[in-house]
Amino acid sequence: MRKWFNWIILTGSTLLVCLFLGIIIFDIFSKGLSVLSWQFISKPPEAAMTKGGILPAITGTLLLTFITTLFSVPFGVACAVYLNEYAGNSILTNVIRGSIRNLSGIPSIIYGLFGLALFVQTFRLGTSVLAAGLTLGLLSLPYIITTTEEALKRVPASMREATLAMGITQFETIRDVVLPKALPGILTGIILTLSRAAGETAPILFTGVAFYINGMTTALDQEFMALPYHLYMLCTQHQSIEEVRPLAYGTAVVLIILVFLLNIIAFYFRFKQRTQD
Repeated sequence: MRKWFNWIILTGSTLLVCLFLGIIIFDIFSKGLSVLSWQFISKPPEAAMTKGGILPAITGTLLLTFITTLFSVPFGVACAVYLNEYAGNSILTNVIRGSIRNLSGIPSIIYGLFGLALFVQTFRLGTSVLAAGLTLGLLSLPYIITTTEEALKRVPASMREATLAMGITQFETIRDVVLPKALPGILTGIILTLSRAAGETAPILFTGVAFYINGMTTALDQEFMALPYHLYMLCTQHQSIEEVRPLAYGTAVVLIILVFLLNIIAFYFRFKQRTQD
């Protein structure tokens, strides 16, 4: 009886969440799909952003995500490998792990203020796509470290012991055995983290995002447009909010599709890992 009661509670909660999510997605897509066209995706904003498209925002978001990837992925994976394979269990290691998990819960706007102080002012990078990308990289590091370490823990210890017994060094074991085995889980965590970073607004608010730029951002020391901030400005700060509301819904659809595609890639790697196991 209790088993059925728990099943009903869990199923009902899941269906309730899916219902509200479906309502939100249906509302956005029903109002935004009519705006989508090749011109909307391939043209910059025109006529005080009341016409045209969102190409600079798309390219700015992609460039920002690329910089975030270059900064966060190598450092995050290397840190996770060290903590799981070399550091061992000690008080210092546990403190470091706890600190990393606590950093995951810090509000994103705090990262934005820290990026402003560190990258924009101290390192004198100015308000630029580079400063914003590095800030998002800091935001992504705790998540990448945590998910990578969990993926490494799933690799059986017997595989490490077998290779070490054959005279293979620990570095070669990690490179040729552990990392390839944990790669699907690592990629899943990385992609999910980057999809979250692509939709962040607060960290880039102080570090380089702009309301409007005449043309696409190509230099790392320039300000840029981004889809989440562009959507925020259209919905709250534009002088003709009602006039640009369809463009805001269209921007939301593009952003959801971009994040959805990244999540689909993550689910593919997760499914591939389960079939291999």
